[in-house]
Parts: sequence; C-alpha cells; structure tokens
Amino acid sequence: MEKSDVKVLGSWPSPYAMRPRIALKIKSVDYEYIEEKLWEGKSELLLQSNPVYKKIPVLIHGDKPVCESLIIVQYIDETWSSGPSILPSDPYERAIARFWAAYLDEKWFPSIRGIGIAQGEDAKKAAIAQVEEGLSLLEEAFGKCSKGKAFFGGDEIGYLDIAFGSFLGWLRATEKLNGIKLLSEAKTPALVNWAERFCSNAAVKDVMPETDKLAEFGKMVIAKIRGAAAQAH
Repeated sequence: MEKSDVKVLGSWPSPYAMRPRIALKIKSVDYEYIEEKLWEGKSELLLQSNPVYKKIPVLIHGDKPVCESLIIVQYIDETWSSGPSILPSDPYERAIARFWAAYLDEKWFPSIRGIGIAQGEDAKKAAIAQVEEGLSLLEEAFGKCSKGKAFFGGDEIGYLDIAFGSFLGWLRATEKLNGIKLLSEAKTPALVNWAERFCSNAAVKDVMPETDKLAEFGKMVIAKIRGAAAQAH
C-alpha cells in the first residue's frame, strides 16, 4: 500500500492521537502524519473528515475517514490482520480490555485533568485520590491481564497497553507540574515497570511527547482555563 493511502490527523500533545500511530507501527504500516495546530484553528481536511465531533485523531484510509481513537485502533487491527494482533483473540479477554479502556477514557483521565484545573487544595487532594484509586485498580488489572508477562496484552503491546500507555506522558507532566508522585514503586510496582517497558518500546518511543514539553503546554492550557473561569465570574 502506498504511504499516502494512509493518513493520520493528529496533534502532538494529544494522547488520543498517539494511539493510531502506535497501532500502525505495530502493524508495520507506513502512513503520512498530518499535524493539526488546533490552537490556530481546525483544518478543512479535519472538518470534512470528522464533521460530527470535529476532533482529532482521524485515520484516513484511501478516501475513508475513521474517527475516535479506540475505534481507529480496532479498525487497524482488523484491516491489517496479518500483523501482530492488538486485541486479544479470546472474547472474554477482549471484553475486559475494552472495559478498562473505557474506564480510562471516561473516569480515570478526567481525574488527571482535574488535578491541573482544581481550585483550592481540597479539590486537588480529591482529584489526586481519584487518580491513585484508579492506579490501584489498574495495578490489580495488570496482574490479571498480563498473566505474569510484560504487557497487559501479554508478551507484546496490546489494546489496553495502547489505551493506558498513551496517557503516561500527561501522567508524568502532571507529576512534574504539581510536585507529586502518582506512579510509585511503593504502591504500584508492576505499573512502574510496565510504564518503563511501554515507553521504551520501538512502537512508542518516537511518538511519546517529552515530559518537559507537555508540562509547558499544560501550564498554558491551565492558565487559559483559569482565565476563562475568572472572566465568567
């Protein structure tokens, strides 16, 4: 397949935009990456490709757009089925991986964002407690899903590794910005080791943003949110 037949519209700070890129790398599919500078406005291509949500990432395969990061990862897994499998082959294990991926997107990552935008110490402590509770649950889930192997997906990176691992950059940036440690050897030793393996994996290391760069971007976003909240009062 020609490289230009597969395109990914993304934005470097977005954890969601990392997911299709990791999946394509696992499948050894060449693609064209198109960086969307969302803070300058959305491109015509993005608005045409995702008219419903108007969000990145979008995978364009030939002339067919596929939207929403986890749906894109599933599409990649099914389309390039000759490469290593991303989703588990067992239906129950597939369901468990999808369950935890949905939990990460709907409940856990919003708590990470909550730490940054919390107004006051009590609100920040509550957000940190939510994140830590989630990490404790995920530590337990890792033991069950990995069955003693390196990743949630077993010997290689799988669906849940991609779903969770894409948030590690923002987890580290949040730790840096707030002077806290969320992933720790004391509380989540298995996840600490998994995170190191994930970030150094060949499919990941070129698309994982630097912690310092994300932290600087995070400062700018938090300042904008707080500025907007102040104007609203």
